[in-house]
Amino acid sequence: MTLTATRPFVPEAESDGRHALRERNRLAVVDAMLKLYAAGNLDPSSDEIAECAGLSPRSLFRYFDDIDDLVRVAVARQHDRVVPLTELDTTPTAPLAERVQRLVEQRLRLFDGIAAVGTVARIRAPFQPLIAAELATARGYWRGQLRQLFAPELRALGKATAISVVASIDVLTSYESVQLMRDDQHLTSAQIAAALVHSVMALATVKVG
Repeated sequence: MTLTATRPFVPEAESDGRHALRERNRLAVVDAMLKLYAAGNLDPSSDEIAECAGLSPRSLFRYFDDIDDLVRVAVARQHDRVVPLTELDTTPTAPLAERVQRLVEQRLRLFDGIAAVGTVARIRAPFQPLIAAELATARGYWRGQLRQLFAPELRALGKATAISVVASIDVLTSYESVQLMRDDQHLTSAQIAAALVHSVMALATVKVG
């Protein structure tokens, strides 16, 4: 006679409870990582993450394959949180000055929302293809916003000039550019906004020839 091993019966309610507990603990770890990033610790140890999450260090990797896996999930969670900040409160038919002002306001709100996670994503991207892909998708979306927002001005330019204008505005209004002005040049948020408005306006009104 052949004996076949069977899995022990687990009541559905108990199974659901275990799943819920696992998800709570998993999110606690992710939120602990984000909290440490926000506090300026961009490379926390597993012990620091576990302590912040209120879990034991050994239990940390019940929920994630390794630190790289945890970082990827944390970056994705923060990006999901700031999705509403990617919306532009204007249209291509609005006056140019209004469009530029709204664009700058949106970018600064967005990058404040992304906060230190943006730096972590850029540090990790060369080593984690999934983070690199998510970052490329976000950058492509923001670039597309520029093409749509400044479509009237771009149509008046030659193709080569329009490509250069979009590329320049894209760089100026990037996370990296804002961080450079804030951290290296020590500009206030108001000064950064004024610099970006001035520069984007100059690019959006460039003349051919």
